[in-house]
Amino acid sequence: MTGQNLENFLEMMAAEKGAAQNTLEAYRRDLLQFFEFFGADEKRAEDHDISAFAQYLAQRGFASRTQARKLSALREFYKFLYSENEIDNNPTVGILSPRREKTLPKFLTAAEIKRLLETAEKGEDFARRRLTAMFALMYACGLRVSELVGLPENCINFEKKQILIMGKGSKERLIPVADAALGIILRYVGQRQQYVGKSGSPWLFPSRRSASGHITRDNFFKNLKNLAVEAGISPSRISPHVLRHSFATHLLNRRVDLRSVQKLLGHEDISTTEIYTHIVSQQLIDTVLQKHPLGKISE
Repeated sequence: MTGQNLENFLEMMAAEKGAAQNTLEAYRRDLLQFFEFFGADEKRAEDHDISAFAQYLAQRGFASRTQARKLSALREFYKFLYSENEIDNNPTVGILSPRREKTLPKFLTAAEIKRLLETAEKGEDFARRRLTAMFALMYACGLRVSELVGLPENCINFEKKQILIMGKGSKERLIPVADAALGIILRYVGQRQQYVGKSGSPWLFPSRRSASGHITRDNFFKNLKNLAVEAGISPSRISPHVLRHSFATHLLNRRVDLRSVQKLLGHEDISTTEIYTHIVSQQLIDTVLQKHPLGKISE
């Protein structure tokens, strides 16, 4: 019955909770890993089986964040089975997740962003113009990579300087787009029309090689790495998520309030956004060094 229970659960998560396709795929992978570990009918699992799986994940060296995600998937699954009267007791009740390490988000400096953008703009072919537009839009608006690659053709209102984003759980949000980014996108759109031809494309960032019809997350990730090398920046320091972190960090460094940044990022819980407040801005460091009385005392 594993297969049917799993499919019913995923169908519920999509229909009732609006889970995105990427989220559903992660649930499937995590649950299948537990089923393989358990090796029996999942409805027979007890709390000690869940605890044994948690220990197995820790022993295998999975990061605490990953362990927590997998256990969260089990909680949701068994909560579903219990609500459907498939099981008499929920074996995940009382199972604690490992403490997650608090790692500060990585981000690029404004100077590095400028260098990457200037490097990207040196290319004239369609693929390079598309990368430049994606880079500018992601940094200008703090988009998730899944949101960026799947943008529809008509998502930007150039008159109002806004972009409509369909985020997690099919929740919409409007984000203002900076003039510089709009200019880059307008130049790209002209070349995009030649690329798609008369057949057209529903996607803002189309790709003839992709089955989905739009550029993939992996392709964009690889293009960013190559751009970093070209710009003289370590490719290990850049990723789509780093651009999103840079967007949030730079806004907070410029005194944009936390609630506004939360809305722009599409975070449901402000505690998710608060991690950025732990990043001390260079501007604040410079201010302390310049203005503090001890800073002017010579040795």
